[in-house]
Amino acid sequence: METRLKSSATIPTTEAQRYMVQLCKHFGHKVPATFEGQEGRITFEMGEAAMRASPETLMIISQAADPEGLGRLEQVMASHLKRFAFREPDLAVDWRRGV
Repeated sequence: METRLKSSATIPTTEAQRYMVQLCKHFGHKVPATFEGQEGRITFEMGEAAMRASPETLMIISQAADPEGLGRLEQVMASHLKRFAFREPDLAVDWRRGV
């Protein structure tokens, strides 16, 4: 079985559902992406991002085969989320590795 590296971020926002759907629709034009209810998943070449939206937070769990892929996945997800959340300039995505 392939070893997977993981990281997670829990982002405080009342717009979690909207951002999750936006991320899935945006990336869904280029890579496999699905969302249903409060959960979404995007599969990139370098790894996979799973999301769960709640009324006050968006949780993202990223998985990749190597540290470089995980870092790239974290960067891509955070940068696009911040772009979509331009009305929340203080929105922060703090990744925790191994969680």
